[in-house]
Amino acid sequence: MRTVLYIFLAVLAIGSSARTRTTQKHLHSAAAVVQTIDVADVDSIDLTAGVDPDGIVMKGYSKRASDSKESFFLTSRLKHRVSSVKLLLRYSAMDGSILHERRVVVPVDLKPGETKLVSIKSFDVQRLFYYYGGSKPRKSATPFKVAYRLTGYDIPVGN
Repeated sequence: MRTVLYIFLAVLAIGSSARTRTTQKHLHSAAAVVQTIDVADVDSIDLTAGVDPDGIVMKGYSKRASDSKESFFLTSRLKHRVSSVKLLLRYSAMDGSILHERRVVVPVDLKPGETKLVSIKSFDVQRLFYYYGGSKPRKSATPFKVAYRLTGYDIPVGN
């Protein structure tokens, strides 16, 4: 009986070794609002005509150097449901020079006051850039900033 007890205690001692930590450290808050593009900086004035520029807010942007997608949160401040969001995205180097600019349509079902995480294909097809607000990658990559302008949204009719 003592032998069984000693074996049990030995197994218990071996099993209680230091546990492996699986949680990530230094996580960033998704509350950080992404900078907006001033209407004076948009090429075409009619691009934003009839659109409440504060109707939908982008925050919590994320793109690592190894990612093929960009992720961010969209929050609706509108009084109606939205089925897609149209954005002008401007990517710039840390010195302010523009790297790329594009217009995207993000399919998302947003109710008034709701926030959803969305992902779109990244502008960085070669995976050479990372968002400066995230963690610095191990491989050589260039940090960038992103700014957006809400250019439109679709309000579904019916249902």
